[in-house]
Amino acid sequence: MTLLKLALKNLLGAGLRTWLNVFVLSLSFVLIIFSQGLLEGMNKQAEEAMIAVEVGGGHFQHPVFDRYDPLTLADAHGPVPAPLAALAAAGRAAPVLVIQGTIYPEGRLFTVQIKGIDAGQRVLDIPTSFLAADQPGDEIPVLIGERMAKLTGLGAGDTFTVRWRDARGTFDARDAAVVQVMKTSVQTVDSGQIWVSLDRLREMTGMPGEATFVVLAQDAAPPAAADTLDGWAFRGPDYFLADLKAMVESKSAGSSILYAIFLALAMLAIFDTQVLAIFHRRREMGTLMALGFTRTKLIGLFTLEGALNGVLAGLFGALYGIPLLSWMARTGWALPGDTDSYGFAIGERLFPSYSLVLVAGTTLLVLLTTTVVSFLPTRRIAKLKPTDALRGRMT
Repeated sequence: MTLLKLALKNLLGAGLRTWLNVFVLSLSFVLIIFSQGLLEGMNKQAEEAMIAVEVGGGHFQHPVFDRYDPLTLADAHGPVPAPLAALAAAGRAAPVLVIQGTIYPEGRLFTVQIKGIDAGQRVLDIPTSFLAADQPGDEIPVLIGERMAKLTGLGAGDTFTVRWRDARGTFDARDAAVVQVMKTSVQTVDSGQIWVSLDRLREMTGMPGEATFVVLAQDAAPPAAADTLDGWAFRGPDYFLADLKAMVESKSAGSSILYAIFLALAMLAIFDTQVLAIFHRRREMGTLMALGFTRTKLIGLFTLEGALNGVLAGLFGALYGIPLLSWMARTGWALPGDTDSYGFAIGERLFPSYSLVLVAGTTLLVLLTTTVVSFLPTRRIAKLKPTDALRGRMT
């Protein structure tokens, strides 16, 4: 306790030098937590959006379907297996039929995927209820996303011609009307595709009761009897989030460089302070040793003084860091408009996420590093002779 009181007295007695070190170290605390929280927030926000809008509790896919190969779509459809049909009837799953098609808005040509989904489904957070609206004449009600609307120049109420190939390979075409333009951060349910009612698409293509994949509700358990699923393969949420997690890991590796820079700047300040303190306080060290301080206690005193810089920095950083980071977590960080084309499912604002593990881990790491850096220069004290120290010399 005496050593702690003496270390704290010496630290506060240093005045401006101490508080400059504390301020620099506190900035490292806050900036490290902010940068890591930004990545955690991006990951969490993108995962939640993808699960709510596209992934759900996972997909059961037709054996031929490959989401990365559009050439498989011609054959990637078949009757929905009985266990999955039962889940869909109970509102625990949503069958989706996907075919290739072409749309002609104002005489222009765009190749699209036509996706059919039940208008009354509640599995995915997509406003499919608009697909149940009646249209004048024989127009097909169509739901598109904002990106698709921007690309094609279509808006709610606009009509266009859509062409597709049915189950027998025959081309057919009809007029369609945009009943709603949905806003979503998930590009994979927006870009290059249009949504129609599942019953209508089955009728248009001559594929009654068929689907390309079935999306399970987030809390629905996959059927255990694989032999009754006719080869339909289950893909869990981890399968769809693998690319996102790989991207976040690559960003984390890049941010570790910034992390190391912040930490190195703070540690350099502590190291320089300790070196100068040992050089300028030689007579003080000699006096303490003459009064009975052992070299071990003297090393402990200087190491403790350096470590207390980290403690004070943590307290000082909390004074302005907690309100600042809390405000950022509530209001988010507005992203430039062009970032939408990069494929991040995070919307217009990025909300940082600060977990207890992140805050506690960063605090412990900085305190441990501060203690180690404070100890390194004090090793010279082990060779110090009291008589030389009293004369102001270092051996």
